[in-house]
Amino acid sequence: MRKTKQLTAIIEREEKGYMSLCPELDIASQGDTIEEARSNLVEALELFFEAAEPSEVEDRLITEVFTSEYGYFILI
Repeated sequence: MRKTKQLTAIIEREEKGYMSLCPELDIASQGDTIEEARSNLVEALELFFEAAEPSEVEDRLITEVFTSEYGYFILI
């Protein structure tokens, strides 16, 4: 039986490009653009699901991930 779950993608600007992270499985990727970082993360997740045993997916999966926005901070 196949299960469907919505996963989180956090994409963060770095010095040269973007870093993408799926916190539920602790899988990350990167890219030169936001779109590329997202696409590369999707590919990394697909490869993980193809190769991983169901028990590994279950062991790595974090079921509660909370996100929040805090507004703006001024860095001096």
